[in-house]
Amino acid sequence: MSMRGVSRASFAELSEQLSAENLPSAAEATRLANELFSVVGLLDTEHALRRALSDPGKPAAEKGAIAGALLHGKVSQRAENLVVAAAQAHWATSGDLADAIEQLAIEAMVLGADADDALDDLEDGLFRFGRVVTGTPELRGALADPSLPAAGKSELLRTLLNGKVTPATLGLISQMVEHPRGRPLNVGLDTCADLAAQRKQQLIAVVRSAVELSASQRGRLAEALSRAYGHKIHLNVVIDPAVLGGISVQIGDELIDGTAVSRLATVRRELAG
Repeated sequence: MSMRGVSRASFAELSEQLSAENLPSAAEATRLANELFSVVGLLDTEHALRRALSDPGKPAAEKGAIAGALLHGKVSQRAENLVVAAAQAHWATSGDLADAIEQLAIEAMVLGADADDALDDLEDGLFRFGRVVTGTPELRGALADPSLPAAGKSELLRTLLNGKVTPATLGLISQMVEHPRGRPLNVGLDTCADLAAQRKQQLIAVVRSAVELSASQRGRLAEALSRAYGHKIHLNVVIDPAVLGGISVQIGDELIDGTAVSRLATVRRELAG
């Protein structure tokens, strides 16, 4: 889900509008998210409508009026207002409009998790499920199988995750599985996790260690990384037996590798030189 120049500026305005809604509860946030996801589904199937609502040659008021007439009385006023604003904005491509509304829906779910004081649980749940899918080809294949109905995938997810993750986590995972929109599942999950992290103005650090880190070690590592990056850091710790000593930390594209394997490779390179 990548948007260029004018699209990013348009989305920033929509995101501010969503935050200004001051959603009163997690239930209201979830309702809004589900309504916005439904609009995304409509735009993904009705290509002519999507083009009409994102046509840069049409006046913004005209596009907003089309969206308002389509949704009035069928969704909440909040959802209608956001979609009308999205239709009136400027997008680099017609696909960016649907992408922006989907991102708003994800942010609404994140706001709901925040209202329940469950953002950490949301991040952890998305991350851990992503690791399970990556490490289980049979599960990954079943969830990606286009011949398996969405209802079957939903039932599989409920069986696997009910009682183990928060409702917001299950809702986002279900959305990414049932409506992949041409993306691999891990990409959709990463998008959701990134938006959750942004809500807390955190960076996500993926930490690999051969052994489990204690709460004290996690705390010290998070504090040190937060000082280094000038942001709060959320740790996702992966136990990896291949790490022979120390730890490796990846934040975005940057790898901070302190493992014995990395140090040994460095020594070998120096000797070879």
